[in-house]
Amino acid sequence: MMNSIITGTGSYIPEIVQPNKAFHQNRFYTDDQELIETPGDVVAEKFENITGIRERRYVSEDLDSSSIGLIAAQRAIEDSGIDPETIDQIIFAHNFGDVVKHTIQTDVLPALATRVKHGLGIKNPMCVAYDILFGCPGWIQGVIQANAFFKAGEAKTALIVGSETLSRVIDIHDRDSMIFSDGAGACILQAKESDKNEGILSTASLTFANDEAYYLFLGKSNLPEADSRIRYIKMNGRKVYEFALTNVPLAMKSAMDKAGVSIEEISKIFIHQANEKLDEGVVKRLYRLYKIKEIPEGIMPMSVHELGNSSVATVPTLFDRVRRGQIEGHSIKSGDLVLLASVGSGMNINAICYRV
Repeated sequence: MMNSIITGTGSYIPEIVQPNKAFHQNRFYTDDQELIETPGDVVAEKFENITGIRERRYVSEDLDSSSIGLIAAQRAIEDSGIDPETIDQIIFAHNFGDVVKHTIQTDVLPALATRVKHGLGIKNPMCVAYDILFGCPGWIQGVIQANAFFKAGEAKTALIVGSETLSRVIDIHDRDSMIFSDGAGACILQAKESDKNEGILSTASLTFANDEAYYLFLGKSNLPEADSRIRYIKMNGRKVYEFALTNVPLAMKSAMDKAGVSIEEISKIFIHQANEKLDEGVVKRLYRLYKIKEIPEGIMPMSVHELGNSSVATVPTLFDRVRRGQIEGHSIKSGDLVLLASVGSGMNINAICYRV
Protein backbone atom coordinates (compact mmCIF):
# COMPACT_ATOMS: atom_id res chain seq x y z
CA MET A 1 0.00 0.00 0.00
CA MET A 2 0.97 3.64 -0.41
CA ASN A 3 1.56 5.49 2.84
CA SER A 4 2.10 9.20 3.47
CA ILE A 5 5.00 9.36 5.90
CA ILE A 6 6.72 12.27 7.63
CA THR A 7 10.41 11.64 6.95
CA GLY A 8 11.81 14.86 8.40
CA THR A 9 10.85 17.80 10.59
CA GLY A 10 12.33 21.16 11.49
CA SER A 11 11.39 24.27 13.42
CA TYR A 12 12.53 27.76 14.30
CA ILE A 13 11.96 29.14 17.79
CA PRO A 14 12.65 32.91 17.89
CA GLU A 15 15.34 34.04 20.32
CA ILE A 16 13.57 37.09 21.78
CA VAL A 17 11.77 36.06 24.97
CA GLN A 18 8.79 38.23 25.91
CA PRO A 19 7.77 37.41 29.50
CA ASN A 20 4.44 38.46 30.98
CA LYS A 21 6.16 41.19 32.98
CA ALA A 22 6.85 42.96 29.68
CA PHE A 23 3.12 43.82 29.63
CA HIS A 24 3.01 45.26 33.15
CA GLN A 25 3.21 48.85 31.91
CA ASN A 26 0.69 48.44 29.10
CA ARG A 27 -2.49 50.47 29.12
CA PHE A 28 -5.26 48.01 28.28
CA TYR A 29 -8.66 49.00 26.92
CA THR A 30 -11.88 47.08 26.36
CA ASP A 31 -13.34 46.36 22.92
CA ASP A 32 -15.50 49.45 23.50
CA GLN A 33 -12.29 51.51 23.92
CA GLU A 34 -12.79 52.10 27.62
CA LEU A 35 -9.69 52.16 29.82
CA ILE A 36 -9.30 49.13 32.08
CA GLU A 37 -8.37 50.53 35.48
CA THR A 38 -6.83 47.25 36.68
CA PRO A 39 -2.99 47.61 36.77
CA GLY A 40 -1.11 45.85 33.97
CA ASP A 41 0.71 43.50 36.32
CA VAL A 42 -2.59 42.27 37.74
CA VAL A 43 -4.01 41.82 34.23
CA ALA A 44 -0.92 39.81 33.23
CA GLU A 45 -1.14 37.64 36.34
CA LYS A 46 -4.81 36.87 35.69
CA PHE A 47 -3.98 36.15 32.06
CA GLU A 48 -1.37 33.56 33.08
CA ASN A 49 -3.81 31.88 35.45
CA ILE A 50 -6.35 31.56 32.63
CA THR A 51 -4.09 30.51 29.74
CA GLY A 52 -1.00 29.05 31.37
CA ILE A 53 1.19 31.30 29.19
CA ARG A 54 4.22 32.65 31.10
CA GLU A 55 6.18 33.95 28.12
CA ARG A 56 6.24 33.92 24.34
CA ARG A 57 8.78 34.39 21.53
CA TYR A 58 9.11 37.25 19.05
CA VAL A 59 11.30 37.46 15.96
CA SER A 60 14.03 40.08 15.59
CA GLU A 61 13.44 43.03 13.27
CA ASP A 62 15.39 41.50 10.36
CA LEU A 63 13.18 38.40 10.18
CA ASP A 64 9.68 37.70 8.89
CA SER A 65 7.38 34.73 8.27
CA SER A 66 9.02 33.57 5.05
CA SER A 67 12.57 33.84 6.38
CA ILE A 68 11.92 31.83 9.54
CA GLY A 69 9.80 29.43 7.49
CA LEU A 70 12.84 28.91 5.26
CA ILE A 71 14.98 28.06 8.28
CA ALA A 72 12.45 25.48 9.46
CA ALA A 73 12.23 24.07 5.92
CA GLN A 74 16.01 23.73 5.64
CA ARG A 75 16.10 21.84 8.93
CA ALA A 76 13.30 19.51 7.83
CA ILE A 77 15.08 18.78 4.54
CA GLU A 78 18.33 18.09 6.38
CA ASP A 79 16.51 15.79 8.80
CA SER A 80 14.89 13.83 5.96
CA GLY A 81 18.05 13.61 3.89
CA ILE A 82 16.23 14.23 0.60
CA ASP A 83 17.46 16.18 -2.41
CA PRO A 84 15.41 19.43 -2.49
CA GLU A 85 15.11 19.07 -6.28
CA THR A 86 12.88 16.02 -5.73
CA ILE A 87 10.22 18.06 -3.90
CA ASP A 88 6.98 18.11 -5.91
CA GLN A 89 5.08 20.63 -3.78
CA ILE A 90 5.91 23.35 -1.30
CA ILE A 91 2.87 24.29 0.77
CA PHE A 92 3.21 27.32 3.03
CA ALA A 93 0.52 27.90 5.66
CA HIS A 94 0.21 31.38 7.15
CA ASN A 95 -2.43 34.04 7.73
CA PHE A 96 -0.76 37.43 7.36
CA GLY A 97 2.10 37.01 4.91
CA ASP A 98 5.33 38.86 5.58
CA VAL A 99 4.78 41.91 7.77
CA VAL A 100 7.92 44.03 7.89
CA LYS A 101 8.56 45.64 11.27
CA HIS A 102 7.22 49.22 11.54
CA THR A 103 5.00 48.85 8.45
CA ILE A 104 1.22 48.47 8.24
CA GLN A 105 0.92 46.35 5.11
CA THR A 106 1.29 42.62 4.58
CA ASP A 107 3.39 41.30 1.71
CA VAL A 108 2.32 38.16 -0.16
CA LEU A 109 3.79 38.97 -3.58
CA PRO A 110 5.37 36.64 -4.45
CA ALA A 111 3.75 33.89 -2.38
CA LEU A 112 5.67 32.87 0.73
CA ALA A 113 6.01 29.33 -0.65
CA THR A 114 7.69 30.80 -3.73
CA ARG A 115 10.10 32.69 -1.47
CA VAL A 116 10.99 29.46 0.30
CA LYS A 117 11.56 27.69 -3.02
CA HIS A 118 13.79 30.58 -4.10
CA GLY A 119 15.66 30.48 -0.80
CA LEU A 120 16.25 26.74 -1.15
CA GLY A 121 17.63 27.30 -4.64
CA ILE A 122 15.32 24.70 -6.23
CA LYS A 123 15.59 24.87 -10.03
CA ASN A 124 12.95 22.25 -10.91
CA PRO A 125 9.88 24.08 -12.35
CA MET A 126 7.76 20.99 -11.63
CA CYS A 127 8.11 21.81 -7.93
CA VAL A 128 4.87 23.72 -7.39
CA ALA A 129 4.85 26.30 -4.58
CA TYR A 130 1.69 27.79 -3.12
CA ASP A 131 0.25 29.28 0.07
CA ILE A 132 -2.85 28.31 2.02
CA LEU A 133 -4.93 30.40 4.43
CA PHE A 134 -6.79 28.21 6.89
CA GLY A 135 -6.37 29.91 10.25
CA CYS A 136 -4.34 28.19 12.95
CA PRO A 137 -5.05 24.71 11.46
CA GLY A 138 -3.20 25.74 8.27
CA TRP A 139 -0.14 23.51 8.64
CA ILE A 140 -2.22 20.42 9.39
CA GLN A 141 -4.42 21.28 6.40
CA GLY A 142 -1.29 21.50 4.26
CA VAL A 143 -0.35 17.98 5.32
CA ILE A 144 -3.89 16.81 4.54
CA GLN A 145 -3.73 18.42 1.08
CA ALA A 146 -0.35 16.86 0.32
CA ASN A 147 -1.71 13.46 1.33
CA ALA A 148 -4.62 13.94 -1.09
CA PHE A 149 -2.23 14.79 -3.94
CA PHE A 150 -0.24 11.66 -3.15
CA LYS A 151 -3.35 9.52 -3.33
CA ALA A 152 -4.25 11.12 -6.67
CA GLY A 153 -0.82 10.26 -8.03
CA GLU A 154 0.06 13.92 -8.56
CA ALA A 155 3.00 14.12 -6.15
CA LYS A 156 5.34 11.96 -4.11
CA THR A 157 7.26 14.42 -1.94
CA ALA A 158 6.00 17.59 -0.27
CA LEU A 159 7.45 20.25 2.00
CA ILE A 160 4.81 21.71 4.31
CA VAL A 161 5.67 24.87 6.25
CA GLY A 162 3.68 26.69 8.92
CA SER A 163 5.05 30.09 9.90
CA GLU A 164 3.70 33.24 11.50
CA THR A 165 4.89 36.50 13.05
CA LEU A 166 1.84 37.52 15.04
CA SER A 167 3.89 40.04 17.04
CA ARG A 168 3.58 42.28 13.96
CA VAL A 169 -0.23 42.29 13.96
CA ILE A 170 -1.14 42.53 17.66
CA ASP A 171 -2.80 45.49 19.39
CA ILE A 172 -0.74 46.12 22.54
CA HIS A 173 -3.78 47.78 24.13
CA ASP A 174 -5.81 44.57 23.84
CA ARG A 175 -5.38 41.95 26.58
CA ASP A 176 -5.59 39.22 23.93
CA SER A 177 -2.27 40.46 22.51
CA MET A 178 -0.52 38.50 25.26
CA ILE A 179 -1.66 35.22 23.70
CA PHE A 180 0.09 35.58 20.36
CA SER A 181 3.67 34.85 19.34
CA ASP A 182 5.99 33.99 16.46
CA GLY A 183 7.49 30.74 15.18
CA ALA A 184 7.87 28.33 12.28
CA GLY A 185 7.67 24.58 11.78
CA ALA A 186 7.99 22.33 8.76
CA CYS A 187 7.98 18.72 7.63
CA ILE A 188 8.83 16.59 4.64
CA LEU A 189 5.96 14.27 3.74
CA GLN A 190 6.64 11.44 1.30
CA ALA A 191 4.60 8.75 -0.43
CA LYS A 192 6.15 5.40 0.45
CA GLU A 193 5.21 1.89 -0.62
CA SER A 194 5.02 -0.38 2.43
CA ASP A 195 3.37 -3.51 3.75
CA LYS A 196 2.82 -1.69 7.06
CA ASN A 197 -0.23 0.40 7.91
CA GLU A 198 1.73 3.52 8.89
CA GLY A 199 1.90 7.24 8.27
CA ILE A 200 -1.40 9.08 7.76
CA LEU A 201 -4.20 6.65 8.59
CA SER A 202 -7.07 9.12 8.33
CA THR A 203 -7.97 12.81 8.39
CA ALA A 204 -10.88 15.11 9.24
CA SER A 205 -11.51 18.71 8.16
CA LEU A 206 -14.43 21.02 8.91
CA THR A 207 -15.39 24.66 8.37
CA PHE A 208 -18.10 26.42 10.39
CA ALA A 209 -18.92 29.71 8.65
CA ASN A 210 -22.19 30.99 10.07
CA ASP A 211 -21.88 33.07 13.24
CA GLU A 212 -18.54 31.33 13.82
CA ALA A 213 -16.95 32.90 10.72
CA TYR A 214 -16.05 36.11 12.56
CA TYR A 215 -14.94 34.82 15.95
CA LEU A 216 -11.48 35.92 14.81
CA PHE A 217 -11.09 38.96 12.55
CA LEU A 218 -9.06 42.07 11.81
CA GLY A 219 -10.21 45.18 13.66
CA LYS A 220 -9.10 48.58 14.88
CA SER A 221 -7.07 49.14 18.02
CA ASN A 222 -8.76 49.32 21.41
CA LEU A 223 -6.91 52.58 22.00
CA PRO A 224 -9.44 55.41 21.34
CA GLU A 225 -6.98 57.77 19.62
CA ALA A 226 -5.38 55.08 17.45
CA ASP A 227 -5.38 55.31 13.64
CA SER A 228 -8.55 53.44 12.66
CA ARG A 229 -7.08 52.56 9.26
CA ILE A 230 -4.63 50.13 10.86
CA ARG A 231 -6.09 46.72 11.62
CA TYR A 232 -5.00 44.15 14.19
CA ILE A 233 -5.86 40.56 14.99
CA LYS A 234 -8.97 40.44 17.17
CA MET A 235 -10.74 37.58 18.86
CA ASN A 236 -13.98 36.80 20.64
CA GLY A 237 -12.16 34.67 23.19
CA ARG A 238 -15.18 33.27 24.98
CA LYS A 239 -16.86 32.20 21.74
CA VAL A 240 -13.63 30.60 20.45
CA TYR A 241 -13.19 28.73 23.73
CA GLU A 242 -16.73 27.36 23.78
CA PHE A 243 -16.63 26.46 20.08
CA ALA A 244 -13.34 24.58 20.36
CA LEU A 245 -14.36 22.75 23.52
CA THR A 246 -17.50 21.46 21.82
CA ASN A 247 -16.30 20.70 18.29
CA VAL A 248 -12.61 19.75 18.35
CA PRO A 249 -13.11 16.49 20.29
CA LEU A 250 -15.72 15.41 17.72
CA ALA A 251 -13.31 16.04 14.84
CA MET A 252 -10.58 14.08 16.60
CA LYS A 253 -12.96 11.18 17.20
CA SER A 254 -14.04 11.32 13.56
CA ALA A 255 -10.45 10.86 12.39
CA MET A 256 -9.94 7.98 14.81
CA ASP A 257 -13.17 6.29 13.78
CA LYS A 258 -12.18 6.53 10.11
CA ALA A 259 -8.87 4.86 10.96
CA GLY A 260 -10.61 2.15 12.96
CA VAL A 261 -8.40 2.65 16.00
CA SER A 262 -9.27 2.86 19.69
CA ILE A 263 -8.49 5.67 22.10
CA GLU A 264 -6.38 3.28 24.18
CA GLU A 265 -3.93 2.98 21.28
CA ILE A 266 -3.09 6.70 21.24
CA SER A 267 0.43 7.47 22.50
CA LYS A 268 0.46 11.26 22.11
CA ILE A 269 -1.94 14.06 21.22
CA PHE A 270 -0.41 17.09 19.48
CA ILE A 271 -3.02 19.82 19.71
CA HIS A 272 -2.90 23.50 18.76
CA GLN A 273 -1.26 25.46 21.56
CA ALA A 274 -3.38 28.47 22.50
CA ASN A 275 -4.65 27.98 26.03
CA GLU A 276 -3.60 25.36 28.56
CA LYS A 277 -7.05 24.97 30.12
CA LEU A 278 -8.73 24.76 26.71
CA ASP A 279 -6.39 22.02 25.49
CA GLU A 280 -6.87 20.06 28.71
CA GLY A 281 -10.64 20.46 28.37
CA VAL A 282 -10.63 19.28 24.74
CA VAL A 283 -8.64 16.15 25.57
CA LYS A 284 -10.82 15.43 28.60
CA ARG A 285 -13.95 15.65 26.44
CA LEU A 286 -12.36 13.42 23.80
CA TYR A 287 -11.84 10.68 26.37
CA ARG A 288 -15.37 11.18 27.70
CA LEU A 289 -16.68 10.42 24.19
CA TYR A 290 -15.19 6.96 24.76
CA LYS A 291 -16.61 6.75 28.31
CA ILE A 292 -13.13 7.13 29.84
CA LYS A 293 -12.76 9.48 32.81
CA GLU A 294 -9.04 9.20 33.52
CA ILE A 295 -6.68 10.75 30.96
CA PRO A 296 -3.38 8.87 30.58
CA GLU A 297 -0.44 10.68 32.12
CA GLY A 298 1.88 12.33 29.60
CA ILE A 299 -0.55 11.99 26.70
CA MET A 300 -0.41 15.68 25.72
CA PRO A 301 2.93 17.52 25.37
CA MET A 302 2.63 21.28 25.86
CA SER A 303 4.66 24.26 24.70
CA VAL A 304 2.19 27.10 25.24
CA HIS A 305 3.69 28.02 28.63
CA GLU A 306 6.94 29.28 27.12
CA LEU A 307 6.09 29.75 23.43
CA GLY A 308 2.54 31.13 23.45
CA ASN A 309 0.25 30.80 20.42
CA SER A 310 2.20 30.98 17.15
CA SER A 311 -0.85 29.94 15.12
CA VAL A 312 0.04 27.58 12.24
CA ALA A 313 3.47 26.95 13.81
CA THR A 314 2.34 25.50 17.15
CA VAL A 315 1.68 21.90 16.06
CA PRO A 316 4.71 21.42 13.75
CA THR A 317 7.13 22.99 16.25
CA LEU A 318 5.73 20.86 19.07
CA PHE A 319 5.91 17.70 16.94
CA ASP A 320 9.47 18.49 15.87
CA ARG A 321 10.66 19.15 19.41
CA VAL A 322 9.16 15.91 20.71
CA ARG A 323 10.71 13.95 17.83
CA ARG A 324 14.09 15.45 18.75
CA GLY A 325 13.69 14.74 22.47
CA GLN A 326 13.64 18.44 23.35
CA ILE A 327 10.59 18.33 25.64
CA GLU A 328 11.27 16.62 28.92
CA GLY A 329 9.19 13.54 29.59
CA HIS A 330 7.94 13.21 26.02
CA SER A 331 9.08 11.08 23.10
CA ILE A 332 7.66 9.10 20.21
CA LYS A 333 8.96 5.94 18.59
CA SER A 334 8.26 3.80 15.56
CA GLY A 335 4.82 2.23 15.78
CA ASP A 336 3.33 4.87 18.07
CA LEU A 337 -0.13 6.14 17.17
CA VAL A 338 -0.55 9.91 17.53
CA LEU A 339 -3.26 12.48 16.95
CA LEU A 340 -2.65 15.94 15.50
CA ALA A 341 -5.45 18.48 15.78
CA SER A 342 -6.07 22.20 15.49
CA VAL A 343 -8.77 24.85 15.51
CA GLY A 344 -8.79 28.47 14.37
CA SER A 345 -10.13 31.24 12.21
CA GLY A 346 -12.79 30.15 9.80
CA MET A 347 -13.83 28.62 12.11
CA ASN A 348 -11.80 25.69 10.89
CA ILE A 349 -11.01 22.40 12.61
CA ASN A 350 -8.93 19.47 11.45
CA ALA A 351 -7.27 16.33 12.73
CA ILE A 352 -4.90 13.61 11.55
CA CYS A 353 -4.56 10.09 12.90
CA TYR A 354 -0.92 9.15 12.26
CA ARG A 355 1.19 6.08 12.96
CA VAL A 356 4.86 6.87 13.42
